[in-house]
Amino acid sequence: MSPKHFAACRFALALSALTLSALTLTDSALAADRITGKPFATRSEVIAQNGMVATSHPLATQVGLDILKQGGNAVDAAIAANAMLGLVEPTGNGIGGDLFAIVWDAESRQLYGLNASGRSPQSLTRDWFIENGYQSIPSHGPLPVSVPGAVDGWFELHGRFGSLPMPALLTPTIRYAREGHPVAELISYYWNRSVPLLSKWPGFSEQFTVDGRGPAKGEIWKNPNLADTLEKIAAGGRDAFYKGAIARTIADFMQKNGGFISYQDLASHRSEWVRPESTNYRGYDVWELPPNGQGIAALQILNILEAYDLAGYGFGSVEHLHLFLEAKKLAFEDRAKFYADPAFNEIPVDWLISKDYAASRRELINMDRAARQYPAGDPKQLRDGDTIYLATADKAGNMVSLIQSNYRGMGSGMAPPGLGFILQDRGELFTLQADHFNAYEPGKRPFHTIIPAFITKDGKPWISFGLMGGGMQPQGHAQIVMNLIDFDMNLQEAGDAPRIHHTGSSEPTGEQMNDGGIVNLETGFDYEVIRSLMGKGHKIAYARGPYGGYQAIMRDPESGVYYGASESRKDGHAAGY
Repeated sequence: MSPKHFAACRFALALSALTLSALTLTDSALAADRITGKPFATRSEVIAQNGMVATSHPLATQVGLDILKQGGNAVDAAIAANAMLGLVEPTGNGIGGDLFAIVWDAESRQLYGLNASGRSPQSLTRDWFIENGYQSIPSHGPLPVSVPGAVDGWFELHGRFGSLPMPALLTPTIRYAREGHPVAELISYYWNRSVPLLSKWPGFSEQFTVDGRGPAKGEIWKNPNLADTLEKIAAGGRDAFYKGAIARTIADFMQKNGGFISYQDLASHRSEWVRPESTNYRGYDVWELPPNGQGIAALQILNILEAYDLAGYGFGSVEHLHLFLEAKKLAFEDRAKFYADPAFNEIPVDWLISKDYAASRRELINMDRAARQYPAGDPKQLRDGDTIYLATADKAGNMVSLIQSNYRGMGSGMAPPGLGFILQDRGELFTLQADHFNAYEPGKRPFHTIIPAFITKDGKPWISFGLMGGGMQPQGHAQIVMNLIDFDMNLQEAGDAPRIHHTGSSEPTGEQMNDGGIVNLETGFDYEVIRSLMGKGHKIAYARGPYGGYQAIMRDPESGVYYGASESRKDGHAAGY
């Protein structure tokens, strides 16, 4: 071969390689655009016609979907999935905790709200804490335990809307509890983090460890004690839990181990049907439950932000992040002052979520500077004077938004003998300040972080959604709404977009913000934007895990087709049929 011919061959080979490389690059870029369409990783929505379930664990999603296929409705599926989550994800929930739900009933075309949160023991007072040297309520052990409300919540939901018999809804979890299931990676991680903290409390090591440790990823976990408990509930109804042998076991256990929950506290428990509260955000009605939960903080944030052209500023812009953070700070000052059990206080909900009040609060925002501290609102100015979330939907158009938790992951650490669950520690969220709305009192519901949400459009159901994670929840709700409405993201993209988490606001437990707090940002925000935020006085820090866990179901108002989305940061799974 001549040198000239050899050079021509080399050029042809090089050109072919360049062409192949370009094609590969183009195909890769096109694939990335097709999959994400955004400067962050995401995945496709799940789309189905007859029903949809979105939970934080694939096995729970499948249990809920099986119930729908058996002829159950969305409420049936929600109860079954929640029961299953108590088994497969004890790091976030269980029947020792509380429950809140919003239900869209297709027949009456109305939203219904259920507050299934428990109350403090009647025999424990604020004076007892003060006399025994406590400055705050402990985070674990017997003292923060309040009455668990989840089981009563199931039966309230089932009694009003359920279709299949309750034993059919609990049977899948009972079977899994006896036969076992492989533990998911993230749940194993949180479980093993909880063991050193909770093992000192009675009943925990015996019922929630394997040779003194949490189960490993993929290890088969069985909970026969929980299976026995659920069988008693399936056979005897809610009274089997609150008035039968289970209640006596809980009460005896607490009394023997320094607690105050009594048999009468359990026997007198009741859930409450409440009216969901809403605000209209750019033509969409966003619904939350009233206090003792924190849901209306999301409505307050959205009311403040509505006056700004967020779409024009763009997602991830300096203006978007700054305005959101200042609106959050303003709302959380009111959250710290006013949100508490309405049976003990007159909570000015209508005023707090009014457009006029939002306008007055908006005037406090400086576009050029982050506030170190905001005052809480004064109603006399304008008046006289870490949880699981799931969503389900069925062929008839019923939709459920349900959230349930033990608080602080696995709860108090107090695990009554032979029952297979841990009691919650929600009582920690009371304050010992005597003149506070959320001050500790007997028989009172504590301030609650867990909140379900719903969006309607023109009186029709649109989206059932939630985002777990303590104080992240109202922040996350507002961000999801902005992502959907202002930034035109689809249901999955709205959850996968990088999130903002602000800490350091005043709290319902009495702590006060005085230094502006800390802004946690997920990776995905532009560095120049972050520098500009710092220039405005925001304190920026990166954190790996406080951004919540999102699930959502959207209904197309014309076709009735469902779209499902699930948290990519966790083990979540949306599925339909």
